[in-house]
Amino acid sequence: MAVVRERRHLKFNLRLSLPEPSDCCPRFPFPLPQSTTSSAASATISAADLEKLQVLGHGNGGTVYKVRHKHTSAIYALKVVHGDSDPAFRRQMLREVSILRRTDSPYVIKCHGVSDIPGGDIAICMEYMDMGTLEALLKNGVVFNENLLAKICHQVLSGLEYLHAHKIIHRDLKPSNILVNHKMEVKISDFGVSKIMQRTLDPCNSYVGTCAYMSPERFDPDTYGANYDGYAGDIWSLGLILLELYMGHFPYLDPGQRPDWATLMCAICFGEPPSLPEGTSENFRSFIECCLQKDSSKRWSATKLLSHPFVSNIHPKSV
Repeated sequence: MAVVRERRHLKFNLRLSLPEPSDCCPRFPFPLPQSTTSSAASATISAADLEKLQVLGHGNGGTVYKVRHKHTSAIYALKVVHGDSDPAFRRQMLREVSILRRTDSPYVIKCHGVSDIPGGDIAICMEYMDMGTLEALLKNGVVFNENLLAKICHQVLSGLEYLHAHKIIHRDLKPSNILVNHKMEVKISDFGVSKIMQRTLDPCNSYVGTCAYMSPERFDPDTYGANYDGYAGDIWSLGLILLELYMGHFPYLDPGQRPDWATLMCAICFGEPPSLPEGTSENFRSFIECCLQKDSSKRWSATKLLSHPFVSNIHPKSV
């Protein structure tokens, strides 16, 4: 991405200093990189030391910036939620902060700090992923062959295994919520509609997220949700993501088709499973079938899928 020529300081009325290192997602102040000298590390820094490089995205009452620490050159992504944004969106952001505070996985985006800014804004300083999202790569013409998909899938599954082991369901897994860097390291992000599971989860309260990637039981819990536990919905979403990347378009629709909610519901609940092109390996076909079982109780868990031949030969060091 091109960096804007004119770089302006972030106009935040707050000061930053070092937090306790044990806090995985502290309130601002947020931690400096390990390369920081001891004298700089002990000093209190101001928000003027964060230099705005460019806007990475807008939407839902917030803006995400690419920022650089002037003294260390460390690059971060800074998500700012505006004080006058929709209260529902602000609640989502607070939920995301709550989830990020609980997570510490190389496959989940890292939160470096959170701040309440005078005027009602909320700022979340996060790990910066320089290749953007899987959605952006797909739109830019990247070809996702099976080998690349297996490496991506192994990382997303590892992230889901971690989240599910900590009773967190994402509920909005899609290509735009999976971030990538130039090493093709993949991390799950955007936990605004995620949920920490309690003893039970009412399936009728599951109409959150992006409907295109919802599993059948979330549309029709009476038919498909007898054994609804939430985790299986994330696995369905993963299967659709892999198919979309492989086929180059959303698998239940024709290329370029923009349907309404009812069309998507009918396609997902009543349509035939998407057919894969000729030449697709049996391992990939089998993996997708394990993800896209309409009966959620028949879907494989993230842990079980990590043993599937499609991804079992992928090791973290080779990703």
